[in-house]
Amino acid sequence: MAEDLVLDTAIRDWVLIPLTVVMILIGILRYFVSKLMQSQQTPDAKIVKEGQVVVRARNLRAGANFIPAKSFRARRAYFSNEENGLLHVPKGQGQNPQAQMFSDPNMAMDMMKKNLSMIIPQTLTFAWVNFFFSGFVAAKIPFPLTQRFRSMLQNGIDLSTVDVSYVSSRSWYFLNLFGLRGLFSLILGEENAMDDTQRMMQMGGFGFDPTKVQT
Repeated sequence: MAEDLVLDTAIRDWVLIPLTVVMILIGILRYFVSKLMQSQQTPDAKIVKEGQVVVRARNLRAGANFIPAKSFRARRAYFSNEENGLLHVPKGQGQNPQAQMFSDPNMAMDMMKKNLSMIIPQTLTFAWVNFFFSGFVAAKIPFPLTQRFRSMLQNGIDLSTVDVSYVSSRSWYFLNLFGLRGLFSLILGEENAMDDTQRMMQMGGFGFDPTKVQT
């Protein structure tokens, strides 16, 4: 039978709260550091226009059920007509989006800087948590869980007799690492809380191949 533990209030004051505050501050600091490291360059008008066209086409596809069929076919032809459609690219002239992105050295450098600004703080924070807070039972979830959650919530604690609802300090670090996006969206804005891959896919049409548009 799983044992019930009485958590010391000092663990809350010196482990749980500091970990949460540090993770929030590091996320905000990482955002501003990535902004400072980003090179200031004038975006290519052609790339911006193509990205906006892709966004408009996606909005049309998402709202296809809310407009008349005749209007939808007219708009689809406007985008994908083989003669003068905005999204039509003659065969052999389409470029791989990944190759197009990495052909720009400034964009590749910005991506490397953003990755470094993400990896380095996470590595240092994990080393700090593992050194100072390893082995603590930091919190308890107020509802029962199955044994499948033990490896996720009790990372760093090798005690099978402890109830699954208890959360170790190392697992609390990972929960904050992947679960603070909602809070960052309130502090920094929804757009700034998105990760770089999602932002590129939404704004720049990353991964879109206009030669595969179906009419």
